[in-house]
Amino acid sequence: MDFETYQKEALRTDRVPAHGDDDVASLIVPMLGLAGETGQLLSEYKKHLRDGEAHRLFKERVSEELGDLMWYVANVASKFGLALDDVAVANLEKTRGRFLSDDAVLDSFDADLPDVERLPRRFEVHLIDSDGAGRQRVRVVIDGEPFGSEMTDNAYDPDGYRFHDVFHFAYAAVLAWSPVTRALIRRKRKSRPLLDEVEDGGRAAVIEEGVAALAFDYARRHRMLEGVGRLDFQLLRTIKDMTSHLEVNRRTTGEWEQAILVGFEVWRAVHAGRGGRIAVDLDARRIDYLGPAEGSAA
Repeated sequence: MDFETYQKEALRTDRVPAHGDDDVASLIVPMLGLAGETGQLLSEYKKHLRDGEAHRLFKERVSEELGDLMWYVANVASKFGLALDDVAVANLEKTRGRFLSDDAVLDSFDADLPDVERLPRRFEVHLIDSDGAGRQRVRVVIDGEPFGSEMTDNAYDPDGYRFHDVFHFAYAAVLAWSPVTRALIRRKRKSRPLLDEVEDGGRAAVIEEGVAALAFDYARRHRMLEGVGRLDFQLLRTIKDMTSHLEVNRRTTGEWEQAILVGFEVWRAVHAGRGGRIAVDLDARRIDYLGPAEGSAA
């Protein structure tokens, strides 16, 4: 039986049909039913844990409770004007995006452009930390050439945010996207003015900085992601919403998760060493900590 047929047949057995859009009872009853049937499912599993093989009807009872849950799901969907087919398709798209990113083919966003407008496939970054005017400052050297201005934590209490360019390099490596990195290493796509304005311009860079700041704030509340293998979906969905009008909207939540996690893995090493060398590899979709940077403070 397909979802559409099931949903229609289930609605025929509804004992609390909706009488207008504001009929609270017709909505609250199936929602309470979902909660109740979930409790019944847990109860059956409790009996299975307690009685083991003696609970001979375990599978039949689980099947029954799952069927009841399906009925209530179909009922709630119907009353909100949703088709179960559409719900199922959207859910699969969401879960595939979160958990099936490893085999995805990456669009580089600049494959057909001159080398001077492409993100380099591999490069090495030195983040050199030093004392200056009473505050720690970091300067960025890429393939032996200094780039950008020295950065501090921009915070009352030192927190290592001065090394946050690591996150931009991680986005470049894993997502093949980083307006900030493009601006830093002067690889903006100027041969296509509209693309340069929208995708490589100030607004896109500000959004990327916002993503980095948002992820950093999240990480501060989760031990800087040490030992963390999964991020809250709400964070990833917020990032997807922030970047929905940019080319990076093709990247999945799973790819964003990977970019953030590998970025913080390297950031923790750089922060602990007060600087360091990192290798950025867009072909391998990874960045790696290589060790201390020459000239970093001890």
